[in-house]
Amino acid sequence: MTEFFDSLETRSHAEREAALMAALSQQITHAQAHAPAFTTILEGVDGPAINSRAALARLPVTRKHELLERQQAARQAGGDAFGGFNALRFGAEMPHVFASPGTIYEPEGTRKDYWRMARAMYAAGFRPGQLIHNSFSYHFVPAGSMMETGAHALGCTVFPGGTGQTEQQVQAMAELKPAGYIGTPSFLKIIVEKAAEMKVALPSLTKALVSGEAFPPSLRDWLGERGIAGYQCYASADLGLIAFETEAREGLVLDEGVIVEIVRPGTGDPVAEGEVGELVVTTLNPDYPLIRFGTGDLSAVLPGTCPTGRSNARIKGWMGRADQTVKIRGMFVHPGQVADIARRFPEVIKARLVVSGEMANDSLTFQVETLESENAGAAHAGLDQRISDAIRDVTKLRGTVQFLAPGSLPNDGKVIEDARSYQ
Repeated sequence: MTEFFDSLETRSHAEREAALMAALSQQITHAQAHAPAFTTILEGVDGPAINSRAALARLPVTRKHELLERQQAARQAGGDAFGGFNALRFGAEMPHVFASPGTIYEPEGTRKDYWRMARAMYAAGFRPGQLIHNSFSYHFVPAGSMMETGAHALGCTVFPGGTGQTEQQVQAMAELKPAGYIGTPSFLKIIVEKAAEMKVALPSLTKALVSGEAFPPSLRDWLGERGIAGYQCYASADLGLIAFETEAREGLVLDEGVIVEIVRPGTGDPVAEGEVGELVVTTLNPDYPLIRFGTGDLSAVLPGTCPTGRSNARIKGWMGRADQTVKIRGMFVHPGQVADIARRFPEVIKARLVVSGEMANDSLTFQVETLESENAGAAHAGLDQRISDAIRDVTKLRGTVQFLAPGSLPNDGKVIEDARSYQ
């Protein structure tokens, strides 16, 4: 499995970056003209000038809850069900509409491999002319269609197994002999266990592309012991494929059709390479042109490139949720507020709000990394009081300040740590 899906995967960094930035400026201009939500969000932005990552980083981040709020407001007003984010209209150009929890509605266009899943399938070992058993849901959510359209683009036939009916899934696999499985890893384990219980052999089932939930090494090894090589991909109903695993099993390689940034949670500020933060994705899909879409997921960029020869950047995979909002003494505190406080003081390199104690009797400690921390009383004369005042100004709560040396805070993407006892 050292082949590549296409030549895009082995481009030089300079070639890829030039192509992505050229496509970015076109996408910004297109979104402003054809997606009314971005006409508003990007008002006054010169589309052709957004041709670098630095320029992109100056644009606002649209997070999932904001997309949902815009959709709900538009629907309540009798307007566009997609909240103005969609550049398609009902009819021949939009064969399907899907729904994700919220409810958030997503369109599916007609372009080949609309969700760009074929690339991940290829990396997992699927090849043209094979049969794929697809056990993602075909109802409401787009997961089943995401995988089916990718498989068709790859030249594969699909058995739409969907979810549930485990014995029938085993029977279909035994009789149709698919080359592999696509679905959640936990359901694949259930199917394999049911086959063993039924004393039905599934010798054709040698590969799997899994997604939708965690795929721990223990389950990957369990499947491997039963002759199934499982690979994972990271995708969403809003964006399609974001990143995929390769045979190297060293992180997830970014898809060629997205621009990915890692930002400090609650902000749009990119972090240094290797630092954990929120995944913000700009899709180059003109039908649903999401610009700087905050996924709410934490990850980090890995150094170097994939040993398989794929030259795109890699991420560590899913590392938790970026929305760390907590309720303290009846007040909600958001990651963006922590960033707002830190921005007021150039001496602060990095900050974290730690909530400790017990519910209804909690305390706030604002931990800050600064360049001078050995003698906080002298080196930061007055700074602790100014930060304390800012904490109260921004959050309406009182808190103490703790100075730390650079690099003291963990690289885990947390800007709010809830260390309270809930017993």
